[in-house]
Amino acid sequence: MLRPAAGLFAAAAAIRRAAYRRGWLRSLSAGAPVVIVGNITAGGTGKTPIAGWLAQSLAKAGRKPAIVSRGYGGRRQRSPVRVTPSSDAGEVGDEPVMLARQCGCPVWVCIDRAGAARRAVAEGAEIVLSDDGLQHYRMTRDLEICVVDGAHGLGNGLRLPAGPLRESSRRLREVDEVLVQGMESEFPGLKFELRIDRAVRLDGARQRPLAEFAGRRVLALAGVGVPQRFHAALRAHGLEVEPVRVPDHGRVSLPALLKRGLPVIMTAKDAVKYPDPGGGDLWWAPASVYMPESSRERVLRRVLALLDEDW
Repeated sequence: MLRPAAGLFAAAAAIRRAAYRRGWLRSLSAGAPVVIVGNITAGGTGKTPIAGWLAQSLAKAGRKPAIVSRGYGGRRQRSPVRVTPSSDAGEVGDEPVMLARQCGCPVWVCIDRAGAARRAVAEGAEIVLSDDGLQHYRMTRDLEICVVDGAHGLGNGLRLPAGPLRESSRRLREVDEVLVQGMESEFPGLKFELRIDRAVRLDGARQRPLAEFAGRRVLALAGVGVPQRFHAALRAHGLEVEPVRVPDHGRVSLPALLKRGLPVIMTAKDAVKYPDPGGGDLWWAPASVYMPESSRERVLRRVLALLDEDW
């Protein structure tokens, strides 16, 4: 029943993209290299952790990256806003605050990512990483990385709303790199996975290996696109997981959860949304990107090569 609507969505997307390609609509240059880390499906694929990993890798290499984002889950920022580790996730979005805390590089949000990128460069960034924005053709780009959920691939292969696709699967042949979350996935591309091994108390007072929770029942709070991955990662450490129902970018009542008398373990994306209510058995699990060394070097080499070009 949704196929006609999917056809209209596909037609509108094709017309819009053609308008930018033919110059009917104008794309704006940031004045520095721009790397897009996005996807062609709706839902979580792991693009934000990849953007964060790239930013940290570039900083370690002595470069000055900045990250731009639309700021999903926050208010619609019509002018570029600089995100800090203490920013309100309700204002600028949970993922930008998470990135600001983890990466230590400038993070800017705006519904116009091109405007945010230009502001970032004006403030000193020498390369811009866009968390999402593969379809934001108003912003010129020098390298496109498409992140795919290896467990679900492209779903039923249909466009929104009949399927998960924002663009045709042919788009994968046009991007520079395809990264696939799931080391065992058969989907073609460079494989990676997100790994967790410790829990940090929400107030930051202490850390514990996840193995110390083994055999205990815990409430797993994962307001992310694919919460099942977080649940499986906790179970892999021997935890008895009771999922907490929460939509992507959503919130729940922590005091209500604490009344259950069970430890609450949440993702890094969730942790930035909740002030610590005064102690309590509240924890978050930092995730790190694991990727074979050859793949890490290949991606980072392609990104660093952009900085050798004449700007």
